[in-house]
Amino acid sequence: MRKSHPIRRVVLATAATVSGVVLLLSLKPSSDPASAAGGAAPQPPAQESVQGGAQPAGSGSVTGDAAQTQYGAVQVRLTVAGGKITKAETVQAPKGGKSDQITADAVPKLNQAAVAAQGAEIDAVSGATYTSAGYKQSLQSAVDKAKAAAGSGASQDQGSGSGSGSGSGNAQAARTVTGSVSQTQYGPVQVRITVSGGKITKAEAVQAPKGGESDQKTALSIPQLNQAAVAAGSADIDSVSGATYTSTAYKESLQAALDQAGG
Repeated sequence: MRKSHPIRRVVLATAATVSGVVLLLSLKPSSDPASAAGGAAPQPPAQESVQGGAQPAGSGSVTGDAAQTQYGAVQVRLTVAGGKITKAETVQAPKGGKSDQITADAVPKLNQAAVAAQGAEIDAVSGATYTSAGYKQSLQSAVDKAKAAAGSGASQDQGSGSGSGSGSGNAQAARTVTGSVSQTQYGPVQVRITVSGGKITKAEAVQAPKGGESDQKTALSIPQLNQAAVAAGSADIDSVSGATYTSTAYKESLQAALDQAGG
């Protein structure tokens, strides 16, 4: 009886091994992680498209017109979300002397009342009649602007008096401009204003004389000049007694800011 050749046994063993490997590879794709990931990939974009929807109408912040009182200007700014007042704050309020105490007591109460009432129908704070009246006037202005901005007919509401709808959209946008620096012998003066609807809604000094007696004069004159600028809506304002140089430079910088704003 002939013995099987050693080479033949090696060939048969190799063939059996190859067959086993092929069989294993044919079964592996069903559990391949790449095929599982391919089915899950489309889901995240679907969630992103839902979250990327439009913001609710009637959201943002709006500043009412400054209301002048015999103790100073009062100006209210509202934060609105989804058509509701979520925050009320004062941009300007009477300052100096007894006004500081009255403002500190009245303004927080008026802010809370505005949010609670969702409008300008709020009660005056006892002992702060003038501040309360000015606050409600500016608050009503802010509420009117917020309603106009939220409605699709905003341009008609704002432009009914002028007969032109094209300019009313620009009236809604507030922008801030800074005048050039005006030098005095006591230091530079520079004014920044916020303009909305063609009116000055806020005025402030970016630079003013400092040091020694200038500190006192600046603290006295600048708030009065700021209020006067908002009230006049122009640089045609009176100088503050005892602060002639500061007043003159203030008006020069204010006029430069108005020129930049187109007013």
